[in-house]
Amino acid sequence: MNRLWVRLSLLIGGVLFGVFFMQFLAIVVPHMAGWDTPAPGGDIADDAEIARRLVDFLALSLLVGLGAGVLIGRWVSAPISAMARAARRVSEGDLAVRVSERGSQEIAELGAAFNKMVADLQGAEALRNNLMADVSHELRTPLTVLAGNLRAALDRVATLDEAAIANLYSQTRHLIQLVNDLRELALAESHQLPLALQPTDLGALVAETLQVLEPLADEKEIRLVAAAPPLPVVQVDPTRLRQVLFNLLSNALRHTPPGGEIEVALAASAAEVRLAVRDSGEGLAPEQVASVFDRFYRADKSRSRETGGTGLGLAIVKALAEAHAGRAEAASPGKDQGSTFTVILPLR
Repeated sequence: MNRLWVRLSLLIGGVLFGVFFMQFLAIVVPHMAGWDTPAPGGDIADDAEIARRLVDFLALSLLVGLGAGVLIGRWVSAPISAMARAARRVSEGDLAVRVSERGSQEIAELGAAFNKMVADLQGAEALRNNLMADVSHELRTPLTVLAGNLRAALDRVATLDEAAIANLYSQTRHLIQLVNDLRELALAESHQLPLALQPTDLGALVAETLQVLEPLADEKEIRLVAAAPPLPVVQVDPTRLRQVLFNLLSNALRHTPPGGEIEVALAASAAEVRLAVRDSGEGLAPEQVASVFDRFYRADKSRSRETGGTGLGLAIVKALAEAHAGRAEAASPGKDQGSTFTVILPLR
């Protein structure tokens, strides 16, 4: 007998019995103590009358208490029972189920929390399915190229000259990069990525990274500039932050045409420091801004994997920023008007 409505029924019945019993005592005690006096023309109630009244009070309290308890208990426990049934459906894989958010404030809040939990599970399941599909799609192409070329060489249909070996090596490097990026992203998103925090001069880190990418920018005829005023020293993992900046600059170089410009700007307030990478490239449509940090997202669907990267660089930027208790943002005035990617980190 552990049902909520049964326990509520007994509780309400007991409370009502107590109320009626107190009324009964108000009649009996004066009589037992001899305090009552007969009414004009009447007699004092005898013991039999008192006993009859006691039985009447007992029966009435039990009847009213149990009846009210059943009705109120059913009314209170009905939404909880509905949530229990919905939870069983969720455990069976039905993530489309929702419960009513009506009733008392506590029950409505419980229903809202349940619906949010199921919606989050549904979103996570959709993300997992999309991730598996994307990973399979990304792995299939380089693996197919490798298998096809090696099969042709084994069957002596084709010979592996230097160009063919270089192509196979490129596909292998892409696979290794993809696996490493996926592992790093999974560790960062699960908050298991180790960070070696230490005082870091962001201006020096920006200058060092720009120097490394300068030859690639010169090759593409893109100008790299920095706006890095003196900033407070921040507690970050310099290796991971260098990776963040490298991914942002690589993305900007990939989407900026020859003759364009990429600027790295640093700024600080009392509570945070901002690292922004602005380019004069292809820009983003409003609907693309919200998705640009998603795994395997490519604004330009026509780009190949070789020229478009693994599609994980910006997702890693977002994950590493959040691992530092910060955040990553994207903004663009529109197509062909450039983009700005900003990483905001707390000073403390």
